[in-house]
Amino acid sequence: MNERVSVLLKNFNIEEFQKSLIEWFQEEKRNLPWRADKDPYKIWVSEVMLQQTRVDTVIPYFYRFIEKYPNIEALANADEQELLKTWEGLGYYSRVKNLQAAVKEVQTQYGGVVPDEKKTFSKLKGVGPYTTGAVLSIAYNKPIPAVDGNVMRVLSRIFEIEDDIIKVRTRKLFEELVEEIISREDPSSFNQGLMELGALICKPTSPDCLLCPVRDHCRAFQHGTETRLPVKSKQKKGRTVQYIAAILLDERGKVVIRKRPDEGLLASLWEFPNEEVISGKKNMIIDFENEWLDKYGANVDLLEPLCVVEHVFSHLTWKIHAFVGLVKGELPQNMKVVAFEEVDEYPFPVPYQKMWKEYKKKIAI
Repeated sequence: MNERVSVLLKNFNIEEFQKSLIEWFQEEKRNLPWRADKDPYKIWVSEVMLQQTRVDTVIPYFYRFIEKYPNIEALANADEQELLKTWEGLGYYSRVKNLQAAVKEVQTQYGGVVPDEKKTFSKLKGVGPYTTGAVLSIAYNKPIPAVDGNVMRVLSRIFEIEDDIIKVRTRKLFEELVEEIISREDPSSFNQGLMELGALICKPTSPDCLLCPVRDHCRAFQHGTETRLPVKSKQKKGRTVQYIAAILLDERGKVVIRKRPDEGLLASLWEFPNEEVISGKKNMIIDFENEWLDKYGANVDLLEPLCVVEHVFSHLTWKIHAFVGLVKGELPQNMKVVAFEEVDEYPFPVPYQKMWKEYKKKIAI
């Protein structure tokens, strides 16, 4: 145990804390679909979905996903485009691509059984310390810390820790702390209890301290500092990139769509043709039409504006000026034309889903 952890645990009753937390969790835990059994595959899927996404949003996606891919074998053999379509709307698509890559390895290397050892499981693609701790503690009852934002918020208040939770060394401190206080008898309920406490009671603002099962152990509650913890420095605001995009119809009334590259942001998804708007240029419509003529030898005529869509990623914001137009000529290899009713079969990022929704409203479909 390092010196800092030792100081934090001085006069802290670990056994009583464990007892209070676990008893509360077993009484008050929410009825969530991935808690129906201890299937490590389902728990793994749920934990990947829950990264950056609210529980209420995840539940219907989880049901649909498990219905379509009920086990390791089904997901390992899934068509990537169908998989991305199933995930459509959850965002952070690299999560599901990494999950499938990891599941393929489990299928080939471990006979379709999710490894129960930390060293083995943590080496799978896309699996970090939190996912390792969550899956192995919940499914296999292994005493491994599962430290996410919820858990750091709870523990920063309980131990009155003022370290910036954005910093890597702070997360490491919390992991070392959990190593010491986690229940060896029931690590599953302990880890889930910390997560549940952060979700239901120890909320980011206005924590319900009077309902908290461990408030007698909470130093922030005793000192009245709970509302200013955790300490979290502001992240730099991401840059805004402007695009002009178009729902282009060919001479037969079919819709032009384009596949994004297989690597990078929103990899392998589909989008409507677009170009970045370069600041200083006078007319984005003329620039777009000229760009198509120069690049592809195709004639584009943007007829009317459709909408403006803003979409915020963690590191940047897209502002998309959407139009409706016509196109004549050959299309490049990464584009194709599809019938109107076929567009919804392809996986699109949220901003382009919004464009398509606006277009359908416009033509009253």
